[in-house]
Amino acid sequence: MPNKSTVERAREDLREGKSPTTAAGEFVHEEMEHIRRGKHGARSPKQAIAIGLSKARRAGVPLKPPKRGQAKERTRRSAERAYEVGQGKRKPRAPSRRRGRAVSRALKRESRSAASRGALSRQAKSAASRRRTRSRTGRKSRSRASRKR
Repeated sequence: MPNKSTVERAREDLREGKSPTTAAGEFVHEEMEHIRRGKHGARSPKQAIAIGLSKARRAGVPLKPPKRGQAKERTRRSAERAYEVGQGKRKPRAPSRRRGRAVSRALKRESRSAASRGALSRQAKSAASRRRTRSRTGRKSRSRASRKR
């Protein structure tokens, strides 16, 4: 369950006309704080980001799920369900106490280093390198490569 202030910040971003990814960034930021403060851990920065994006979708941020071929099918379907819940097109499943507790315990066992500066820096650099084009001719091709995904 995201903090009220996080949801409010995200709504404010959307009201200001910022993109859904910017609004979802508030949830990712919150998730990183949870890991840093020791609420739970994550296996990798990518997992922490995924948890934040899922929370954002469920909270109603109109962040579209990835298209076919952009993510694993299971991830894509999960994102689709979260998106539908957030948009009111699907009823949220009644949370099973047993499963919820299992997820919490599993995350608590994970390392806290996923939200460290170094780990996030590596994640950002690798994501940026995947967006770059082969030719590297100017900024236009770089921004186009970013939009392509």
